[in-house]
Amino acid sequence: MKYKMTNLISITLNFDEKPIPVGRLAIQNNHIYFEYLPAFLKTNLLISPFKLPLKPGVQSFSNELFDGLPGVFNDSLPDGWGRLLLDRLLRGHGLAPAQLSPLDRLAYVGPFGMGALVYEPHYKLTPTENIPLNLDQLATYAHEILEGDSNDVLDELLALNGSSAGARPKALIGVNEKRNSIIHGAHDLPEEYTHWIVKFTNSLENIDSGAIEFVYSQMAKNAGVKISEAYLFPAKKGPGYFATKRFDRDKNKRLHLHSACGLLHSNFRTPSLDYEDLIKATMVLTKDIREAKNMFRLAVFNVLAHNRDDHSKNISFLMDESGKWALAPAYDLTFSFGPGGEQSTMVMGEGKNPSEKHLIQLGQAVGFDLTEINAIIKQTLAALSKWNILAKNAGVSKTNIKEIEKVIG
Repeated sequence: MKYKMTNLISITLNFDEKPIPVGRLAIQNNHIYFEYLPAFLKTNLLISPFKLPLKPGVQSFSNELFDGLPGVFNDSLPDGWGRLLLDRLLRGHGLAPAQLSPLDRLAYVGPFGMGALVYEPHYKLTPTENIPLNLDQLATYAHEILEGDSNDVLDELLALNGSSAGARPKALIGVNEKRNSIIHGAHDLPEEYTHWIVKFTNSLENIDSGAIEFVYSQMAKNAGVKISEAYLFPAKKGPGYFATKRFDRDKNKRLHLHSACGLLHSNFRTPSLDYEDLIKATMVLTKDIREAKNMFRLAVFNVLAHNRDDHSKNISFLMDESGKWALAPAYDLTFSFGPGGEQSTMVMGEGKNPSEKHLIQLGQAVGFDLTEINAIIKQTLAALSKWNILAKNAGVSKTNIKEIEKVIG
């Protein structure tokens, strides 16, 4: 891959076969500027209603957050694993990653990012279409990269990464209905395949981390949380690889994806949001009380299941081609600790030890009926009570079963 730099990016929305030109990003003197195209202003598609309103003229933002990018475009940039891959490749070419501006990094996302936004020009290595994949081999490749042992597999891992976030290695894959055939998933897929993301363990995790996340997806579903289909693919080492169906794809149709971090311009590295903020924002964005209640259910699950890594990048929204918004299915649900061991997203100002009491206060503060609040908490506790048996069935280690049961049991 040849290293290139750019000072101008064109952006389109690509829901299907009819891309919609959106606007342009430019960088000058290390400051980023954005302007909508006049034709897009007439579409009434609000790609980022709170922070990037539909209006003519140039808009710009402080470099203190997202390096000056509007949050909606910052959402397209990979962090964690994806950033590590690109930075490793740049160093292999004798280049310092700091040389790349946010616009340069968007050019390496190109048309292969999450959601429906597409960036031109694009310099990313074109992924191979419809080639069978071996998950055990990919897991080995990922381990080699994390250990710094090999750069030979960088191109393939970069091609499979998209713009997914988070520290754990991931790959975009296509999965057939029987789940016995896996292919590259960055491109449009054949009719019999659907888009999925598969995760591999990093060097700091237990080998059963995928199984734990799979069990959490089962418990979340039983708790009534809005969640995408999940599966635990078999592995040579450990109980399996956690995979989930991509909710930003409906077959090959795309949906626009926007994290709470980008939507609200909230720095997820210094958490300051409260679930009250998120529920109210959901109501304003979607204008649907059902989606606001879905956010409350997610809050209840994350608190009671001790998923404390519930920062604003781990909560997202989806917009379809008509401009209708909805809360995205929950993701990255697992037993975890937040910054300093606290809940990343507070509950009525409480981060250190949020409890059922705080959840009840939260529900009442946003106007929900007490009977319904208690019913949601009861349903969640019932779902979590199945941890032991579900974890055993998924192959979670006895040690981790006991440790997690102490906290959520």
